[in-house]
Amino acid sequence: MPPPSLLDRLGLGRPELRAWAMYDWAASAVQTTIMVAVFPIYFVSVAGAGAPPGDATQRLAAINSIALVIIALASPVLGAISDYRAAKKRFIATFMGLGVAGCCGLFLVRTGDLDLASWLFIVIMVGVAGSYVFYEALLPHIARPGEIDRVSAAGYAIGYLGGGVLLALNLGWIQAPALFGLPSGPGLDDGEATLPARLAFLSVAVWWAVFSIPLFRSVPEPPARIEPDERPGQNPVKTAFVRLGETFRELRSYRQAFLMLLAFLIYNDGIQTIIKMATAYGTEIGIGQSALIGAILLVQFVGIPCTFLFGSVAGRIGAKRAVFLGLLAYTAISILGFYMTSATHFYILAGLVGMVQGGTQALSRSLFASMIPQHKAGEFFGFFSIFEKFAGIFGPLIFAGTIAVTGSSRNAILSVIGFFAVGAALLALVDVEKGQRVARDVERELEQAAY
Repeated sequence: MPPPSLLDRLGLGRPELRAWAMYDWAASAVQTTIMVAVFPIYFVSVAGAGAPPGDATQRLAAINSIALVIIALASPVLGAISDYRAAKKRFIATFMGLGVAGCCGLFLVRTGDLDLASWLFIVIMVGVAGSYVFYEALLPHIARPGEIDRVSAAGYAIGYLGGGVLLALNLGWIQAPALFGLPSGPGLDDGEATLPARLAFLSVAVWWAVFSIPLFRSVPEPPARIEPDERPGQNPVKTAFVRLGETFRELRSYRQAFLMLLAFLIYNDGIQTIIKMATAYGTEIGIGQSALIGAILLVQFVGIPCTFLFGSVAGRIGAKRAVFLGLLAYTAISILGFYMTSATHFYILAGLVGMVQGGTQALSRSLFASMIPQHKAGEFFGFFSIFEKFAGIFGPLIFAGTIAVTGSSRNAILSVIGFFAVGAALLALVDVEKGQRVARDVERELEQAAY
């Protein structure tokens, strides 16, 4: 038997695996350009121009929450429908189309268009989050048991690269528009002054749509799996609610997967708090905007090789132990953040985050995927989406509460450590082998019932 190729070792050895990972390349542009770097600044300074101080920032926080609640409530039902109707790729296309249309719409947002920008942002967030539910539900179908950690990590790593490349291009024409033939200099009207940022939003739409094509061409749609008590042609919505009820009742049978969800909810809350509060904390201690944006790019490009590395490490020591290493690193990042005083310190912390962020989240996804039955991947990843979307709610609240009580953001940084400690304690209770065995037994029983 020939030794595995480099692509095999990276989790990209087959065409369908590479096509699946390319969707992360495509959709990660939404996170970098829309969620993190360009749109939040545009939303506050351009769309929110003329609004009372703080109103635009408060509105941005509110619409983020609205979008997360919408997709968290809808994803389990839609996931169950996708399992019953073999419609995962159709749901990806539908939500992607919604999000791409929203990104195109942002090109129309000018000074003072706060309401239009708000509605379009909600559409985009629902589109990208909704598409990821079904994208991630394809993972246990295309990846073999021994490669699922590497494949999941490869998706995150390719996503870092795609999002980082487009963000670098966007920042290039925003900061030096003349080099790209765009209007520059004094005396520009509103349309000319905002054109570089609006073109960045349009570029996300094109990037997302074009680089999603490999998934639709090369990744096979998993077949529909009909439960023994079901028959083809039933009302899919009614069937979805029946299945969800059954899954809630069966959760005791998937105790290890459920424990994994709880652990992920808590430690991912800490991760999301660091992601969401890092630039605000850096601004507060006097770090300039250019340094903050540079640090965002650093996270993207450091994350590429390190996420691949995490996948390889998981193959040697197991995904669970690798996640523990990531949580230990995040604890160290929180402690170092307490002592941070300069842009150099912020870059160092950004590099450390880039080393562990993608790997920790990718292995959490693959660990969960390995403990669920394939025929219920859609609805289980619907639940995973709920836990993933609600992670990050309590961390910022505790962060803000700590500031209110102690008067110090530095103390708030230390408070995040509690999420990593509690999440790691719950993760320690997860018996991965038992969870995987239960899922495979259920699949075998279903196959036997089908014959």
